[in-house]
Amino acid sequence: MTARSAPTAIVEAVLDRLYAARGVGDRAAETRGLAALAVPDTLSGLEQATGALAEAIARGERILVIGDYDADGATGTALAVRGLRRLGARDVHYLIPDRAREGYGLSAAIVARAATLEPQWILTVDNGINSLEGARAACDRGLRLIITDHHLPGPTLPEAVAIVNPNQPADRFPSKALAGVGVVLYVLIALRRRLAADHVSLADLLDLVALGTIADCVPLDANNRVLVREGLRRMNAGRACAGIEALLLVSGRRPGRIYAQDLGFQIGPRLNAAGRLADMSVGVRCLLTDDRAEALALARELDALNRERREREAQMQAEASAHLAVAVEADTLSAGICLMEPHWHPGVVGILAGRLKDAYKRPAIVFAPADDGSLRGSGRSVPTLNLRDTLAAIGERHAGLIRQFGGHAAAAGLTVAEDDYPRFAAAFADEVERRIGRGPFVDARGDGVLQVEELTLALASAIRAGGPWGNGFPEPLFEGVFGVVEAAVVKEAHLRLRLAMDGRDEPLKAVAFRCKQAPPIGSSIAVRYYLGVDDFGGRETLCLYVAEWSAESFPIQK
Repeated sequence: MTARSAPTAIVEAVLDRLYAARGVGDRAAETRGLAALAVPDTLSGLEQATGALAEAIARGERILVIGDYDADGATGTALAVRGLRRLGARDVHYLIPDRAREGYGLSAAIVARAATLEPQWILTVDNGINSLEGARAACDRGLRLIITDHHLPGPTLPEAVAIVNPNQPADRFPSKALAGVGVVLYVLIALRRRLAADHVSLADLLDLVALGTIADCVPLDANNRVLVREGLRRMNAGRACAGIEALLLVSGRRPGRIYAQDLGFQIGPRLNAAGRLADMSVGVRCLLTDDRAEALALARELDALNRERREREAQMQAEASAHLAVAVEADTLSAGICLMEPHWHPGVVGILAGRLKDAYKRPAIVFAPADDGSLRGSGRSVPTLNLRDTLAAIGERHAGLIRQFGGHAAAAGLTVAEDDYPRFAAAFADEVERRIGRGPFVDARGDGVLQVEELTLALASAIRAGGPWGNGFPEPLFEGVFGVVEAAVVKEAHLRLRLAMDGRDEPLKAVAFRCKQAPPIGSSIAVRYYLGVDDFGGRETLCLYVAEWSAESFPIQK
């Protein structure tokens, strides 16, 4: 082996090990394109849905897309509108519920607003599978309903002309992890086939699918990885829609250097900010316009909303941490965390729940008041607890306590009466403890220790370009023991480190986000870290992104 090829061989060997640990024995299979996608034939409800849509298109009937106010719902709505128009629909409109007034999904309230637009058809995107009341309201008004969703259904399905959802009973589609936008894509693929419209391209809409899939944190099974990779490929080739192109621009990202992490941590939050603090219609307009100037103006509006969201989140997190510090000090922290403050913003509670889940290693639900006097909560869960099933069990044990709920294993939303909040908080803590115990979740996963010759910028670059990494296909997490050369908390928020490693001449740059505690200089610490590339200033350098550090209090995997 030549000196030149040795680093390449080292990188390839590490990558082989990382992929094998995630169930991929043949990395070459990860390079296959759209031909590797699961075919739509086994997705139940497609025959009825495409038949109805073909009929609506042929008759020139009005189709109203009702989406959700998150990034998955926004990208799915934009995909449905763009795709249906390409396939010949001449009268397609969309509507996004107002989070505070109408709540999530196909509620009776959003159906009433939809009726004022006089559609013949309603097509839901990323919602509807648990909307029994809303479906009845649509039927009562003579509106024909097609539901596309990916959330877990309840015991009774809503009344509709067609339901397309890989998670409905008896569905045989091999990928149960499709996001809402992914379900819409499959509907459009099947509709194109029914209409014999092979000349119509849908592949260039995969940027929307990639963004919605990553932003919704659905498991990245093999099928979703194909969708995300192909969407990223189009973005990096400069072929994204004007809205995504503008969102990349305001985020400081540019074609050729866009990765799944950018969608999850930069683009997704900016798009989500509209649904959290304002009206997600702003986000959908950004994704639908082909006018670059308009797209940039809307992207800047979304960027401003995201800055406001971060400020609100920081304030709420400080208040939540102050509440929980008392319980931590008294060793009375519940197995399942519940918090509520009357002044908290309902659009930010989901993010706060995620932060608390990560910080305290416990399932967390955060509530805020809704306009109708109830409390709306958003929850995030650890891998060992299915949150939706937990809420279902609470509903069975305490009839009437939860007014409505929905979601999946990792995240869910619910509504309770304000007076019932203390009773729900106690019931949630009890049910979580019954299922997984009271202690914090211990993340035992990891990809072992990197040797000096493996810890290189070349490997970091290869990992960044790989994957895509995310839920169900986690970014590689390594462990090691390092000496602390420098340590400082900057901007009262992040810990910057320089770490020494035996056998390495130069210290390693490292950063721990949202960490305000610094280890003593000269000490030895155990670190769990992601291997990353810092390209600040246009120069790429190796950086360890620290997930956790301690004075060697957790075992290092060999």
